[in-house]
Amino acid sequence: MRRKVCVVVTARPSYSRIKAALKAIQAHPDLELQLVVAASALLERYGSAVRYIEDDGFEIAARVYMVLEGENLASMAKTTGLGVLELATVFDNLKPDVVVTVADRYETLATAVAASYMNIPVAHVQGGEVTGSIDEKVRHAVTKLADLHFVCTEKAAERVVRMGEDPDTVFVTGCPSIDLASEILPDPTLTFDPSKKYGGVGADVDLSGTYLVVMQHPVTTENVQARKHVLETLYAVRDSGLPTLWFWPNVDAGSDGTSGGIRTFREIENPENIRFFKNMAPVDFLRLIYNSRCLVGNSSVGIRECAFLGVPAVNIGSRQSGRDRGQNVIDVGYDRNEIGEAIQRQVGTGRHAADMVYGHGHAGHQIAQLLAEAPLRVEKRLTY
Repeated sequence: MRRKVCVVVTARPSYSRIKAALKAIQAHPDLELQLVVAASALLERYGSAVRYIEDDGFEIAARVYMVLEGENLASMAKTTGLGVLELATVFDNLKPDVVVTVADRYETLATAVAASYMNIPVAHVQGGEVTGSIDEKVRHAVTKLADLHFVCTEKAAERVVRMGEDPDTVFVTGCPSIDLASEILPDPTLTFDPSKKYGGVGADVDLSGTYLVVMQHPVTTENVQARKHVLETLYAVRDSGLPTLWFWPNVDAGSDGTSGGIRTFREIENPENIRFFKNMAPVDFLRLIYNSRCLVGNSSVGIRECAFLGVPAVNIGSRQSGRDRGQNVIDVGYDRNEIGEAIQRQVGTGRHAADMVYGHGHAGHQIAQLLAEAPLRVEKRLTY
Protein backbone atom coordinates (compact mmCIF):
# COMPACT_ATOMS: atom_id res chain seq x y z
CA MET A 1 0.00 0.00 0.00
CA ARG A 2 1.28 3.45 -0.90
CA ARG A 3 2.20 5.81 1.92
CA LYS A 4 0.02 8.89 2.10
CA VAL A 5 2.30 11.93 2.38
CA CYS A 6 0.58 15.15 3.41
CA VAL A 7 2.63 18.24 2.57
CA VAL A 8 1.45 21.58 3.99
CA VAL A 9 2.40 24.71 2.03
CA THR A 10 1.60 27.89 3.91
CA ALA A 11 3.40 30.74 2.14
CA ARG A 12 4.99 31.90 -1.11
CA PRO A 13 8.54 30.93 -0.09
CA SER A 14 7.39 27.57 1.29
CA TYR A 15 6.25 26.50 -2.16
CA SER A 16 9.58 27.37 -3.75
CA ARG A 17 11.34 25.50 -0.95
CA ILE A 18 9.37 22.27 -1.43
CA LYS A 19 8.27 22.20 -5.09
CA ALA A 20 11.00 19.79 -6.21
CA ALA A 21 10.06 17.37 -3.42
CA LEU A 22 6.36 17.66 -4.35
CA LYS A 23 7.16 16.63 -7.92
CA ALA A 24 9.26 13.69 -6.73
CA ILE A 25 6.60 12.54 -4.25
CA GLN A 26 3.92 12.80 -6.92
CA ALA A 27 6.00 10.67 -9.30
CA HIS A 28 7.05 8.04 -6.75
CA PRO A 29 5.20 4.71 -7.21
CA ASP A 30 5.07 4.01 -3.47
CA LEU A 31 3.78 7.42 -2.37
CA GLU A 32 0.47 9.27 -2.58
CA LEU A 33 0.74 13.06 -2.36
CA GLN A 34 -1.84 14.92 -0.27
CA LEU A 35 -1.16 18.61 -0.82
CA VAL A 36 -2.64 21.11 1.65
CA VAL A 37 -2.39 24.81 0.81
CA ALA A 38 -2.94 27.20 3.68
CA ALA A 39 -2.46 30.67 5.18
CA SER A 40 -0.92 33.41 3.03
CA ALA A 41 -0.36 31.02 0.11
CA LEU A 42 -4.10 31.42 -0.53
CA LEU A 43 -4.24 35.22 -0.30
CA GLU A 44 -4.09 37.60 -3.26
CA ARG A 45 -2.41 40.37 -1.30
CA TYR A 46 0.61 38.10 -0.76
CA GLY A 47 0.85 36.94 -4.35
CA SER A 48 -1.69 34.09 -4.36
CA ALA A 49 0.88 31.31 -4.55
CA VAL A 50 -1.98 28.83 -4.94
CA ARG A 51 -2.38 29.94 -8.57
CA TYR A 52 1.17 28.89 -9.40
CA ILE A 53 0.71 25.62 -7.52
CA GLU A 54 -2.33 24.79 -9.65
CA ASP A 55 -0.62 25.94 -12.86
CA ASP A 56 2.19 23.49 -12.09
CA GLY A 57 -0.35 20.67 -12.18
CA PHE A 58 -0.65 19.80 -8.49
CA GLU A 59 -4.01 18.66 -7.15
CA ILE A 60 -4.93 20.35 -3.89
CA ALA A 61 -6.45 18.06 -1.27
CA ALA A 62 -7.49 20.84 1.12
CA ARG A 63 -7.35 24.61 1.57
CA VAL A 64 -7.00 26.12 5.02
CA TYR A 65 -7.86 29.79 5.57
CA MET A 66 -6.18 30.70 8.84
CA VAL A 67 -4.53 34.14 8.59
CA LEU A 68 -5.91 36.81 10.91
CA GLU A 69 -5.61 40.42 9.77
CA GLY A 70 -3.24 42.69 11.61
CA GLU A 71 0.31 41.62 10.75
CA ASN A 72 1.29 42.09 14.38
CA LEU A 73 2.57 39.84 17.15
CA ALA A 74 -0.90 39.01 18.48
CA SER A 75 -2.23 38.10 15.04
CA MET A 76 0.75 35.77 14.46
CA ALA A 77 0.01 33.94 17.72
CA LYS A 78 -3.71 33.72 16.97
CA THR A 79 -3.07 32.55 13.41
CA THR A 80 -0.90 29.77 14.80
CA GLY A 81 -3.71 28.70 17.15
CA LEU A 82 -6.31 28.81 14.39
CA GLY A 83 -3.97 26.79 12.21
CA VAL A 84 -3.76 24.02 14.83
CA LEU A 85 -7.56 23.85 14.94
CA GLU A 86 -8.11 23.83 11.18
CA LEU A 87 -5.21 21.54 10.30
CA ALA A 88 -6.31 18.99 12.90
CA THR A 89 -9.62 18.72 11.03
CA VAL A 90 -7.83 18.35 7.69
CA PHE A 91 -5.51 15.63 9.03
CA ASP A 92 -8.49 13.81 10.55
CA ASN A 93 -10.17 13.79 7.14
CA LEU A 94 -7.11 12.89 5.05
CA LYS A 95 -5.59 10.38 7.51
CA PRO A 96 -2.02 10.71 6.20
CA ASP A 97 0.79 8.33 7.11
CA VAL A 98 3.22 11.22 7.48
CA VAL A 99 2.97 15.03 7.45
CA VAL A 100 5.72 17.14 5.89
CA THR A 101 6.25 20.65 7.23
CA VAL A 102 8.64 23.19 5.76
CA ALA A 103 11.18 25.52 7.33
CA ASP A 104 10.47 27.90 10.19
CA ARG A 105 7.37 30.04 9.83
CA TYR A 106 4.74 30.14 12.57
CA GLU A 107 2.32 28.19 10.35
CA THR A 108 4.97 25.46 10.28
CA LEU A 109 4.69 25.20 14.04
CA ALA A 110 0.89 24.85 13.79
CA THR A 111 1.35 22.01 11.31
CA ALA A 112 3.79 20.14 13.54
CA VAL A 113 1.72 20.59 16.70
CA ALA A 114 -1.52 19.38 15.09
CA ALA A 115 0.11 16.30 13.54
CA SER A 116 2.07 15.43 16.68
CA TYR A 117 -0.98 15.46 18.94
CA MET A 118 -2.76 13.21 16.45
CA ASN A 119 0.10 10.67 16.54
CA ILE A 120 0.98 11.32 12.90
CA PRO A 121 4.72 11.20 12.17
CA VAL A 122 6.17 14.58 11.20
CA ALA A 123 8.93 15.10 8.63
CA HIS A 124 10.65 18.49 8.87
CA VAL A 125 12.52 20.09 5.97
CA GLN A 126 15.27 22.67 6.73
CA GLY A 127 15.72 22.05 10.44
CA GLY A 128 18.94 22.66 12.35
CA GLU A 129 19.76 26.05 10.84
CA VAL A 130 20.62 29.20 12.77
CA THR A 131 19.07 32.60 12.02
CA GLY A 132 17.70 35.67 13.72
CA SER A 133 14.12 36.54 14.80
CA ILE A 134 11.35 34.26 16.09
CA ASP A 135 12.11 31.83 13.24
CA GLU A 136 14.98 30.49 15.32
CA LYS A 137 12.65 29.37 18.14
CA VAL A 138 10.05 27.98 15.74
CA ARG A 139 12.59 25.97 13.75
CA HIS A 140 14.06 24.32 16.83
CA ALA A 141 10.62 23.70 18.36
CA VAL A 142 9.53 21.94 15.17
CA THR A 143 12.72 19.85 15.30
CA LYS A 144 11.66 18.54 18.72
CA LEU A 145 8.19 17.72 17.36
CA ALA A 146 9.51 16.04 14.20
CA ASP A 147 10.27 12.36 13.67
CA LEU A 148 12.24 12.65 10.42
CA HIS A 149 14.68 15.47 9.71
CA PHE A 150 15.60 16.41 6.13
CA VAL A 151 18.33 19.00 6.65
CA CYS A 152 20.24 21.07 4.12
CA THR A 153 23.82 21.04 5.44
CA GLU A 154 26.18 18.93 7.53
CA LYS A 155 26.29 21.66 10.17
CA ALA A 156 22.51 21.63 10.41
CA ALA A 157 22.57 17.85 10.87
CA GLU A 158 25.10 18.21 13.70
CA ARG A 159 22.88 20.75 15.46
CA VAL A 160 19.81 18.52 15.21
CA VAL A 161 21.73 15.60 16.72
CA ARG A 162 23.08 17.84 19.49
CA MET A 163 19.46 18.74 20.29
CA GLY A 164 18.95 15.09 21.21
CA GLU A 165 17.46 13.70 18.00
CA ASP A 166 18.28 10.14 16.96
CA PRO A 167 21.06 10.30 14.32
CA ASP A 168 19.26 7.53 12.40
CA THR A 169 16.39 9.97 11.72
CA VAL A 170 18.57 12.84 10.45
CA PHE A 171 19.32 12.97 6.70
CA VAL A 172 21.41 15.55 4.82
CA THR A 173 19.40 15.96 1.62
CA GLY A 174 20.31 19.51 0.64
CA CYS A 175 17.64 22.13 0.06
CA PRO A 176 14.89 21.38 -2.50
CA SER A 177 15.01 25.01 -3.65
CA ILE A 178 18.45 24.28 -5.09
CA ASP A 179 16.83 21.66 -7.32
CA LEU A 180 14.81 24.41 -9.00
CA ALA A 181 17.89 26.59 -9.35
CA SER A 182 19.75 23.73 -11.02
CA GLU A 183 16.93 23.32 -13.56
CA ILE A 184 17.54 26.73 -15.11
CA LEU A 185 21.32 26.37 -15.48
CA PRO A 186 21.27 24.63 -18.89
CA ASP A 187 19.53 27.73 -20.29
CA PRO A 188 19.15 30.60 -17.80
CA THR A 189 18.10 33.13 -20.44
CA LEU A 190 15.52 35.66 -19.31
CA THR A 191 12.80 34.72 -21.79
CA PHE A 192 9.96 36.94 -20.56
CA ASP A 193 9.17 40.56 -19.77
CA PRO A 194 8.28 40.68 -16.04
CA SER A 195 6.06 43.74 -16.44
CA LYS A 196 4.09 42.25 -19.33
CA LYS A 197 3.72 38.82 -17.69
CA TYR A 198 3.17 39.84 -14.06
CA GLY A 199 2.10 43.47 -14.18
CA GLY A 200 3.47 45.14 -11.10
CA VAL A 201 3.40 48.85 -10.34
CA GLY A 202 5.91 51.65 -10.58
CA ALA A 203 8.51 52.62 -13.14
CA ASP A 204 9.13 50.89 -16.45
CA VAL A 205 12.58 49.39 -15.93
CA ASP A 206 15.11 48.34 -18.53
CA LEU A 207 16.48 44.86 -17.81
CA SER A 208 18.77 44.66 -20.81
CA GLY A 209 21.79 45.67 -18.72
CA THR A 210 22.62 45.79 -15.01
CA TYR A 211 19.65 45.48 -12.66
CA LEU A 212 18.89 44.62 -9.02
CA VAL A 213 16.31 42.41 -7.32
CA VAL A 214 15.13 43.33 -3.81
CA MET A 215 13.33 41.17 -1.23
CA GLN A 216 13.07 42.64 2.26
CA HIS A 217 10.79 41.22 4.96
CA PRO A 218 10.07 42.54 8.45
CA VAL A 219 12.04 41.00 11.32
CA THR A 220 9.45 39.85 13.85
CA THR A 221 11.62 40.67 16.86
CA GLU A 222 12.17 44.16 15.42
CA ASN A 223 8.65 44.62 14.03
CA VAL A 224 8.10 48.16 15.29
CA GLN A 225 11.13 49.29 13.26
CA ALA A 226 10.01 47.65 10.00
CA ARG A 227 9.01 50.90 8.31
CA LYS A 228 12.29 52.59 9.23
CA HIS A 229 14.31 49.60 8.06
CA VAL A 230 12.70 49.38 4.64
CA LEU A 231 12.98 53.13 4.04
CA GLU A 232 16.76 52.93 4.43
CA THR A 233 16.85 50.26 1.72
CA LEU A 234 14.45 52.18 -0.53
CA TYR A 235 16.61 55.29 -0.46
CA ALA A 236 19.79 53.30 -1.06
CA VAL A 237 18.30 51.47 -4.04
CA ARG A 238 16.79 54.63 -5.53
CA ASP A 239 20.05 56.50 -5.16
CA SER A 240 21.93 53.67 -6.88
CA GLY A 241 20.09 54.62 -10.07
CA LEU A 242 20.03 50.94 -11.12
CA PRO A 243 16.87 49.40 -12.57
CA THR A 244 15.27 47.39 -9.75
CA LEU A 245 12.53 44.81 -9.32
CA TRP A 246 11.22 44.87 -5.75
CA PHE A 247 9.07 42.06 -4.27
CA TRP A 248 6.37 42.44 -1.61
CA PRO A 249 7.10 41.23 1.97
CA ASN A 250 5.84 38.07 3.66
CA VAL A 251 2.90 38.08 6.06
CA ASP A 252 4.71 38.58 9.38
CA ALA A 253 4.47 40.95 12.31
CA GLY A 254 5.72 44.23 10.93
CA SER A 255 4.69 43.62 7.31
CA ASP A 256 2.20 46.49 7.56
CA GLY A 257 5.14 48.74 8.41
CA THR A 258 7.20 47.37 5.52
CA SER A 259 4.41 47.57 2.95
CA GLY A 260 3.26 50.94 4.27
CA GLY A 261 6.79 52.30 3.95
CA ILE A 262 6.96 51.05 0.36
CA ARG A 263 3.61 52.61 -0.57
CA THR A 264 4.45 55.96 1.00
CA PHE A 265 7.87 56.07 -0.62
CA ARG A 266 6.43 55.21 -4.03
CA GLU A 267 3.74 57.89 -3.80
CA ILE A 268 5.97 60.67 -2.45
CA GLU A 269 9.33 59.94 -4.08
CA ASN A 270 8.02 58.37 -7.30
CA PRO A 271 11.30 56.49 -7.93
CA GLU A 272 12.11 56.20 -11.62
CA ASN A 273 14.17 53.03 -11.31
CA ILE A 274 11.98 50.69 -9.19
CA ARG A 275 9.06 48.44 -10.16
CA PHE A 276 7.18 46.50 -7.46
CA PHE A 277 5.77 42.97 -7.73
CA LYS A 278 3.76 40.66 -5.48
CA ASN A 279 4.93 37.30 -6.76
CA MET A 280 6.20 35.24 -9.68
CA ALA A 281 6.32 31.59 -10.64
CA PRO A 282 9.40 30.07 -8.94
CA VAL A 283 11.32 29.27 -12.13
CA ASP A 284 10.66 32.73 -13.60
CA PHE A 285 11.85 34.29 -10.35
CA LEU A 286 15.06 32.25 -10.45
CA ARG A 287 15.76 33.30 -14.04
CA LEU A 288 15.25 36.89 -12.99
CA ILE A 289 17.71 36.49 -10.11
CA TYR A 290 20.30 34.68 -12.23
CA ASN A 291 20.41 37.51 -14.75
CA SER A 292 20.54 40.24 -12.09
CA ARG A 293 23.79 41.73 -10.85
CA CYS A 294 22.81 41.61 -7.16
CA LEU A 295 20.04 40.55 -4.80
CA VAL A 296 19.41 43.03 -1.97
CA GLY A 297 17.41 42.58 1.26
CA ASN A 298 17.09 39.91 3.92
CA SER A 299 15.56 36.91 2.17
CA SER A 300 17.20 33.52 2.50
CA VAL A 301 17.18 33.44 -1.30
CA GLY A 302 20.34 35.53 -1.13
CA ILE A 303 21.93 32.90 1.11
CA ARG A 304 20.65 29.73 -0.58
CA GLU A 305 19.81 30.05 -4.26
CA CYS A 306 22.15 32.96 -4.92
CA ALA A 307 25.10 31.02 -3.51
CA PHE A 308 24.35 28.14 -5.88
CA LEU A 309 23.80 30.46 -8.86
CA GLY A 310 26.81 32.64 -8.04
CA VAL A 311 24.74 35.83 -7.74
CA PRO A 312 26.12 38.53 -5.41
CA ALA A 313 23.88 39.39 -2.45
CA VAL A 314 23.69 42.27 0.01
CA ASN A 315 22.15 40.88 3.20
CA ILE A 316 20.63 43.57 5.43
CA GLY A 317 20.15 43.30 9.18
CA SER A 318 19.66 40.38 11.54
CA ARG A 319 17.09 38.14 9.84
CA GLN A 320 19.70 35.72 8.45
CA SER A 321 22.19 36.02 11.31
CA GLY A 322 24.14 32.79 11.83
CA ARG A 323 22.89 31.00 8.73
CA ASP A 324 25.56 29.08 6.78
CA ARG A 325 26.56 31.13 3.74
CA GLY A 326 28.89 31.24 0.76
CA GLN A 327 31.29 33.90 -0.49
CA ASN A 328 28.59 35.72 -2.47
CA VAL A 329 27.16 37.58 0.57
CA ILE A 330 28.05 40.95 2.08
CA ASP A 331 26.33 41.67 5.42
CA VAL A 332 25.33 45.25 6.26
CA GLY A 333 23.21 47.12 8.79
CA TYR A 334 20.09 49.23 8.34
CA ASP A 335 21.93 52.25 6.95
CA ARG A 336 21.33 53.63 3.46
CA ASN A 337 24.95 54.64 2.93
CA GLU A 338 26.26 51.24 4.01
CA ILE A 339 23.69 49.49 1.84
CA GLY A 340 24.49 51.69 -1.15
CA GLU A 341 28.23 51.10 -0.85
CA ALA A 342 27.69 47.33 -0.61
CA ILE A 343 25.48 47.37 -3.72
CA GLN A 344 28.15 49.18 -5.72
CA ARG A 345 30.81 46.76 -4.49
CA GLN A 346 28.74 43.69 -5.36
CA VAL A 347 27.74 45.00 -8.77
CA GLY A 348 31.40 45.61 -9.52
CA THR A 349 32.42 42.14 -8.33
CA GLY A 350 30.42 40.22 -10.89
CA ARG A 351 29.30 36.61 -10.73
CA HIS A 352 30.80 34.30 -8.11
CA ALA A 353 31.71 30.65 -8.50
CA ALA A 354 28.83 28.33 -7.63
CA ASP A 355 28.80 27.31 -3.96
CA MET A 356 27.14 23.99 -3.05
CA VAL A 357 26.70 24.80 0.65
CA TYR A 358 22.96 24.03 0.38
CA GLY A 359 23.16 21.06 -1.93
CA HIS A 360 23.76 19.91 -5.48
CA GLY A 361 20.20 19.87 -6.83
CA HIS A 362 18.98 16.38 -5.94
CA ALA A 363 17.12 17.01 -2.68
CA GLY A 364 13.60 16.38 -3.97
CA HIS A 365 14.30 12.83 -5.11
CA GLN A 366 16.19 12.04 -1.91
CA ILE A 367 13.32 13.29 0.24
CA ALA A 368 10.74 11.29 -1.71
CA GLN A 369 12.79 8.10 -1.45
CA LEU A 370 13.31 8.57 2.28
CA LEU A 371 9.58 9.17 2.79
CA ALA A 372 8.93 5.88 1.02
CA GLU A 373 11.55 3.84 2.90
CA ALA A 374 12.29 5.36 6.30
CA PRO A 375 10.64 3.79 9.36
CA LEU A 376 7.78 5.94 10.63
CA ARG A 377 7.42 6.16 14.38
CA VAL A 378 6.04 8.70 16.83
CA GLU A 379 7.74 7.32 19.93
CA LYS A 380 11.09 9.04 19.64
CA ARG A 381 14.38 7.61 20.90
CA LEU A 382 16.25 10.71 22.00
CA THR A 383 19.97 10.66 22.60
CA TYR A 384 20.43 13.06 25.52
